[in-house]
Amino acid sequence: MLRPVALVLLLLAPLRALAVETLRIAIEDTGGEVKVSGRGLAFGPDSEDASFVPIPSGQAVIRRRGAKLEVNGAPVVDGSVRFRAGAAASSDAGVPGDEPIKAGGAQVRGDVVVRPYRDGLQLINVIPLEDYLAAVLGSEMPVSFPPEALKAQAVAARTYALHKKLEAYSNAFHLGSSVLHQVYGGVNREDPRTLAAVEATRGQVLTYELAPIEAYFHASCGGRTESGHDALQRDLPYLQPVDCPCGKLPASRWKASMSDAEVKSALKHPAQGLRVSGRTPTRRVLSVTLGDGASMGGVELRRRLGYTRLKSLDFEVERTDRGYVFSGRGYGHGAGFCQWGAKALADDGWDYQEILSHYYPGAELQQLY
Repeated sequence: MLRPVALVLLLLAPLRALAVETLRIAIEDTGGEVKVSGRGLAFGPDSEDASFVPIPSGQAVIRRRGAKLEVNGAPVVDGSVRFRAGAAASSDAGVPGDEPIKAGGAQVRGDVVVRPYRDGLQLINVIPLEDYLAAVLGSEMPVSFPPEALKAQAVAARTYALHKKLEAYSNAFHLGSSVLHQVYGGVNREDPRTLAAVEATRGQVLTYELAPIEAYFHASCGGRTESGHDALQRDLPYLQPVDCPCGKLPASRWKASMSDAEVKSALKHPAQGLRVSGRTPTRRVLSVTLGDGASMGGVELRRRLGYTRLKSLDFEVERTDRGYVFSGRGYGHGAGFCQWGAKALADDGWDYQEILSHYYPGAELQQLY
């Protein structure tokens, strides 16, 4: 059941001030020069109440000069500079711009901050949470999936983002844009179906003891999800193994062949003799013994052999004349929300609330704003 709640969270402070929840997403690290463009482009300091100066040409070249920045050849007083496009650029309301901005290789909504980072520059997208989610859905889940599956993914992604924001509240950015957090592809990943799913669940989050949960998700679990402890070293009550219909889908099955030379190069151990020596209660590989007798954890094995080749740890391995054949089920770490399972459940008539309750047992769906 969906209940309104007043969460005592730091994230409510910007919500009250701006009437919109925002995130800071690290979208690109570049060299010493980057171009930013947009209709009605303006720039100012990196603060919520900044005043912005219009750039008539709608284009800016930002260069790093030592520890300082230049915008179109003029030095910047502050350590970083923030760009905004659209009608909001002329106001001091603190709401990110309403016109897309092209920055480096990305096109995004909201504002773009450029700051010195290591030996080059870093681009940070300051974006309303709901706009961010529409692009995340188009990057993380096929937009052809049923509406109820997309809604469930929207709630999971919103919850995950808010949890990460709380963890990194005082940092320069809250999340990255790659698979290490949530894949975020900017404006080009939006779709009418993702926009509809985000709007239908606006402000809804999953909580446990009145805090946003760690809403991990993955593509396919292969028939049973993994515990948070075994998948991610996160022993959480709402990340427990549950049965899942994705195991019956062809998309959950995979095979990968690797030669002895490939395995030896990746593992830096003799390849011959690799065998599974331990499994979790859901039958995922916990550890392997290598050809020289050394032991390696399943998570490390998958990292070294490659996530796209060894798609999950739910696999059997067979020795061949020249190497190994890995036959597996699922794609991803297996904890929490299963995207292909959500599709199957939605096809069977489940609504998004039922889907979320299944994959995050004990978590509550609540209205944050």
